[in-house]
Amino acid sequence: MSVVYFFNSLLAVIFWSYLIGSIPNGYLIGKLNGLDIREYGSHNIGATNVRRILGRDWSILCFVLDFLKGWLPVLIIGQHLASHWACGAPVGSLASAIAAVCGHIFPIWLKFKGGKGVATSLGVVCGLAFIPLLAGIVAWLAIFYSCKRIVSLASMAAVTVMAIVSLVMHFSGCRSMPFFTALLIVALAVLVIIRHKDNIVRLLHGNENSFVKINKKK
Repeated sequence: MSVVYFFNSLLAVIFWSYLIGSIPNGYLIGKLNGLDIREYGSHNIGATNVRRILGRDWSILCFVLDFLKGWLPVLIIGQHLASHWACGAPVGSLASAIAAVCGHIFPIWLKFKGGKGVATSLGVVCGLAFIPLLAGIVAWLAIFYSCKRIVSLASMAAVTVMAIVSLVMHFSGCRSMPFFTALLIVALAVLVIIRHKDNIVRLLHGNENSFVKINKKK
């Protein structure tokens, strides 16, 4: 019975975290403005494309909402609720983190075609370990402002730094960075970079999109 209860509680963590993570904020913001954001710019539902098409204020809102749908599931579902369930907070936190990011990248509402997972991954890491998040933010700002304000490059640098810092913390004996948490952050970094494969091709060819507002045309 305890095994059944464990898996039921784990499935509940995964289900609710995925459901929250799958909320397509960029798509909904586009609809509020009378357009399908997937048909413009880079065709992505993330904050960067929202910035290009709809401007700064809407992109800030999109980023904050995408960040929160990574942070809140880990904090509330994975840590608080799971601590009262059979799966427990450590397992619940990791399961919630994975489910929330997968929800953003593969939302059921958009035929499993979502964003690239950067903001939601940052939110997840914020819920798991603050120091890697802080290092990632510093890396993002440094690359963004020194490399022609290319968001994709800054984002990949940020998740890479978070992964490296997490591994260093774990192997240096930091108790706040258990192995599976470090492994998860590394996996998130790999996933985010894979999601940027088209951006990598454009970077190699020197024609990557910049962080500017463009006209709303297909």
